[in-house]
Amino acid sequence: MASLGESDVSHATLRDLGYDVPALALNRLVTQTAEPTTVGTARRWSMLGASTVAQASESVMIHGPLFLIPALIRREGLTLAEAGAVAAAPTFGVMLTLVAWGLLTDRRGERLVMLLGLVLTTAAGLAAVLVDGLVPLTLALFLGGGAAASASAASGRVVVGWFPPHRRGLAMGIRQMATPTGVGVAAITMAVIASEHGIQAAMLVPTVATALSALVVAAVVIDPPRPDATALSITNPYRADSYLARIHGVSVLLVVPQFVVWTFALVWLVQDRGWSPAAAGSLVALAQVAGALGRIAAGQLSDVVRSRMRPLRWVAIAAGISLALLGAAAGLDWAIAVPLVVLATVLTVADNGLAFTAVAERAGPHWSGRALGVQNTAQFLTAALVPPLGGLAITEAGYAATFAAAALFPLVAVALVPVREERELS
Repeated sequence: MASLGESDVSHATLRDLGYDVPALALNRLVTQTAEPTTVGTARRWSMLGASTVAQASESVMIHGPLFLIPALIRREGLTLAEAGAVAAAPTFGVMLTLVAWGLLTDRRGERLVMLLGLVLTTAAGLAAVLVDGLVPLTLALFLGGGAAASASAASGRVVVGWFPPHRRGLAMGIRQMATPTGVGVAAITMAVIASEHGIQAAMLVPTVATALSALVVAAVVIDPPRPDATALSITNPYRADSYLARIHGVSVLLVVPQFVVWTFALVWLVQDRGWSPAAAGSLVALAQVAGALGRIAAGQLSDVVRSRMRPLRWVAIAAGISLALLGAAAGLDWAIAVPLVVLATVLTVADNGLAFTAVAERAGPHWSGRALGVQNTAQFLTAALVPPLGGLAITEAGYAATFAAAALFPLVAVALVPVREERELS
């Protein structure tokens, strides 16, 4: 399916999509182009669905190995920190390739990047199913994560590119529900399969998911319109002010409690609370579904209040409070600790869509691929360190103290959110 060319963009199309383009450049574009190529509402929402499916399937590849930790400990004899390091291999792969995928998206378009990434992710997943031994498995997970980073770089741009500003918060919230949904699918499937049939069998889940997603993307997605770079003055958005850098910093701080909960909630339920892997996986999956709905709600709220940063600050405050309460309840062995881990799961993922949308909007169509690559690289670098370092912290200080310590990060982030520097949404 052919993508929209850069010459297929009119004044109305650019304004509807929220691009802040100088009038002179727009006039040059209009006089040089034919009638705009547009898509209907149904097609726009179908591309949102395809982007969400692609992100969800690749999230299973990236985050699913976290739910192999109990099996790695029991079947391979690893310590919690060692198992966490193996499970973090896809995250390290993501971290090293995100900017490259973003640059390729800026230059070649979203559809190509999504399809190429899904095919390569499927190949890496198949390798993880077939290999024998921890080292080859870890390498396959690393390569799978590197390939899966393509969805983070490109699928969000499809949403930002096809939806106008007053619908972007909701649309991006729906797209961002893909990650907790993918984590939920992994929790309810991979932990049980690994426990009963082995780690290689569990890796069939992300392999099949990404293969099916590639078919969906091929059938539905087309590149969104972009203004012609030769007709515009494209400047580096990082040189204008510290807005993007501060959002990156906030996101790094908020990803720590998110991954502490994602990585160790299931293990905590199994080891400290005596739950079975199936029961723990089911609760984690339900929590992730709630987290996905929370991302939609946060996105819709940002559309209503016409701000991404104010809701982001509210989420940071709520996440810090929930982690502090979880740490206290877990330390006192109160039953309320279980619903609190669900609440913490919901709140610690709600910020992602807000930050992602704000970065794409400020960076613009010719820089957003790289800016989102930097955003996600910083997050995944931090996320990759959480499983092994969190495992060490839990070994030395226990789950309660680790949960409580994670509460400090969102509270620090509150002061960094650039509310005053945000421009009014059009």
